[in-house]
Amino acid sequence: MYLTAEKKTEIFNEYGQSALDTGSAEGQIALFTFRIKHLTEHLKINKKDLSTMRSLVRLVGKRRKLLDYLKSKDIERYREIIKKLGLRK
Repeated sequence: MYLTAEKKTEIFNEYGQSALDTGSAEGQIALFTFRIKHLTEHLKINKKDLSTMRSLVRLVGKRRKLLDYLKSKDIERYREIIKKLGLRK
């Protein structure tokens, strides 16, 4: 399995306030980004996997909604997470 409990804890520890704070917007965005990267690599190999494509599109939408929320609530936290994850070019 590509996403173990230890990896989740590591992501939330690095991007959230703590390892137990799984509900913060930053932690969720980081987790979605990790999953999006994994699914993108999978789709490069398996181009006709439509269920994975649908999952990828849904994840990107969820991440977009969280980023919009964070941008409206606290622009500094938004800029910080964008820089950490390297989302905007």
